[in-house]
Amino acid sequence: MRKLLMLLITATLSGLPVLMLPSVARAADKSQNNDEKRLQNSGEVIKEILDIPDDIPQDLLDKAECVIVYPSVLKLAFGIGASYGRGAMTCRTGDEFKGPWGAPTMMRLEGGSIGFQLGGQATDFVLLVMNKKGANAILSSKVKLGADAAAAAGPKGRNAEASTDVSMRAEILTYSRSRGLFAGISLAGSTLRPDNGANKTVYGHEVAAKDIVLHGAVGVPASGRTLVDTLQKHSPVNKSDAKSLKD
Repeated sequence: MRKLLMLLITATLSGLPVLMLPSVARAADKSQNNDEKRLQNSGEVIKEILDIPDDIPQDLLDKAECVIVYPSVLKLAFGIGASYGRGAMTCRTGDEFKGPWGAPTMMRLEGGSIGFQLGGQATDFVLLVMNKKGANAILSSKVKLGADAAAAAGPKGRNAEASTDVSMRAEILTYSRSRGLFAGISLAGSTLRPDNGANKTVYGHEVAAKDIVLHGAVGVPASGRTLVDTLQKHSPVNKSDAKSLKD
């Protein structure tokens, strides 16, 4: 009833015929369903990946302040490699990222050539945000990996040597999964930014990414439960050293 009332008010103010309301409502519902499905898919991707212990090293996951998941990213054009994806980012709550995993913000991924040449094959991406500086940068504005934030292909394997120089210096570690293969991948040159339009459809009102993640402005939606609960199960405690939380 509330949605119908809002649509009626909007139609009246914009001069739209009331007869157009059903099509406007269907378009709004479709947008919401797509964004909620994307959030749900993000949770399913991270669950499948974390259920395999030889993928993301546990010690890296335990030191991550945030996790970003982009399910089913497609390359837009052959030869150019331009790609575009939409997903979700969730962080540990609290000023120092020491609390449980919190409500997700929707995210966009855009890149001129993000390094995978797999034709039309969809690729899932998982990004670990390893310090407070990287998290704040992503939540504040569009971030170009390799320029605005140091990024590196993440090491994998249960017994991987995670504390390499590259891993220690990187603010963001990046992984991909396509055709059943999981590996670290370079996303240098691609950009990350909050998807405020999708946040509005998921939460029902305008809410900034920073307010969602850092200020607890909203609760975890039903479509985001798998994402948040899976991370809470696999990495309930932040084991970052104190220095990374001050950077």
